[in-house]
Amino acid sequence: MRYKGMVKPQSPSADTLIDRFCNFLVVEKGLSKKTLEAYSRDLIRYRHFLDQQKRGSFTERDTPLILKYLIHLRKTGLAARSRARHLVTIRGFYRFLVQEKILRHDPAKLVDLPKPRLTLPDVLSREDIERLLQAPDTDKPLGVRDAAMLELLYAAGLRVSELVHVKLQDINLEAGFVRIFGKGAKERIVPIGMQAREKIANYLQTVRPKQLKQSASPFVFIGRADRPMTRQGFWKLLRRYALKAGFHKKITPHSLRHSFASHLLEGGADLRAVQVMLGHVDISTTQIYTHVTRKHLKDLHHKFHPRG
Repeated sequence: MRYKGMVKPQSPSADTLIDRFCNFLVVEKGLSKKTLEAYSRDLIRYRHFLDQQKRGSFTERDTPLILKYLIHLRKTGLAARSRARHLVTIRGFYRFLVQEKILRHDPAKLVDLPKPRLTLPDVLSREDIERLLQAPDTDKPLGVRDAAMLELLYAAGLRVSELVHVKLQDINLEAGFVRIFGKGAKERIVPIGMQAREKIANYLQTVRPKQLKQSASPFVFIGRADRPMTRQGFWKLLRRYALKAGFHKKITPHSLRHSFASHLLEGGADLRAVQVMLGHVDISTTQIYTHVTRKHLKDLHHKFHPRG
């Protein structure tokens, strides 16, 4: 098309397109702030790589550059799982450009995801879980709170970010359920057992009112200065209790989430039910715990079978 007597309209800049994509993710996909920041970081890193290749914009001829970028990421030592995440971001971005008619064809469409090695999650035994849950000193007020937090984390298989954001209105101790808003603000309802309910009730009745004094908070678990417990604060607590319980390996909040899933499956729970309770969108994410369960069974067979 010729533009006589007028300036040819310029294509949007790379930064503008990235901003538009991020806005799309917020409005259309409802992604969380944390996930959005990860997408933005990945795309800015990819854009910097394109700048180094003297490519100032995104085009339909970018397929070789995408492959070159993945090789570059591998050479920097980035794990296969992280490289796969980068490619997921890039694929989504180019799909968006086609959808917005910035590009006619998707150059990332035929680029395969790098295959990550299967890494089994770290799972604690039932005995280890019991030692950890017994570590807080419940003769002390903060020990009562910490015991309730550990019990809820394991009872419901929560992420640490979900645990610290549980609100009073989200817990029904009488019915034995907790409402969770997980990744992408997706809501799920998870049952909690009697021991967790009793410890949470004890904390709410005896300790939390004294922590808040004359203040008010919608959040269940209170940290310092009447503020809600933070992710970092809980990590520190967990590390301290892991050492007190005699663990020499690294114990993380996700260790309890992994253990929750594996113990349910070992006990005969349905995979789909565990998927729902964990808040996994894709059941293949939950299926990794079946590998843990099979390994556990194999170890038991080897240990106890006469021809193991």
